[in-house]
Amino acid sequence: MKKTIFYSFAVCAMFSVFSCQGPASKNGDNADSTGTGINEAPPNNSDANRDVNNMPDSSKMGTTTVDDKTHTFMNDAAVGGMTEVEVSKLASERAMNPRVKGFAEMMVRDHSAANDELKTIARGKNVNLPAELGGKNADHVTDLSKKKGADFDKAYMKMMVSDHKDVVDAFEKTAKDGTDPDVKTFASQKLPTLRMHLDSAKAIEKSLK
Repeated sequence: MKKTIFYSFAVCAMFSVFSCQGPASKNGDNADSTGTGINEAPPNNSDANRDVNNMPDSSKMGTTTVDDKTHTFMNDAAVGGMTEVEVSKLASERAMNPRVKGFAEMMVRDHSAANDELKTIARGKNVNLPAELGGKNADHVTDLSKKKGADFDKAYMKMMVSDHKDVVDAFEKTAKDGTDPDVKTFASQKLPTLRMHLDSAKAIEKSLK
C-alpha cells in the first residue's frame, strides 16, 4: 500500500514539473510585462495572407492561359491604348482647336479606363503586357511633339483616324472570332466607343481642312 501511494505521488510530481516547466521554458520570452507568464496571441495569419496577395505579379505568374492569337490581340490593344493616351495627353495641352482639345481629353479618359480593364484581364490569365511604348509607337509621340499650332491639330486628328480604323478592325475580328470568352467580351464591349471615336475623329479632321 505504501509503495502504491509513493508511486502515485511520484507520477503526480513528475507531471506537475513538466506542466510547469514546459511552457515556461519554451515561451518564457513571450511573457507580458506584468510577469504573469501569459503568452502573447499567436500571429495573425491574415497578415501573412495579405503579404502573399500583395506580392508582385511576376512572383505568381505561371503559364499563360490564352492562345497566341489572343495574346497578340491583347499585346496590340495594350500598345495601341498606351499610344492613344500619350499622344492625346499631348494634344489636350497643345491643341488650338476646341474640338480637337475636347476629343483629346475624351481619348485620355476612355482609353485609360480601357487600358486598366485590359490589365486586369491580363493578370488573371498570366499574360504579360508591355509597360511602356517603344519602336514606331514611341516615334509617333516624338514626331507629333515637334509640330505646333494648326499643323499639330491636323497631324493629331489624321493619326486618330488612321489608328482607329485599324483598332476597330482588330476589335471586330476578336469580338467575332475570339477564342477567349473574357477577351472576346472585352472587345465587344469596347467596340461602340471605338466606333464613336472613329466617327468623331473623321468629322473633326474634315472640319480642319
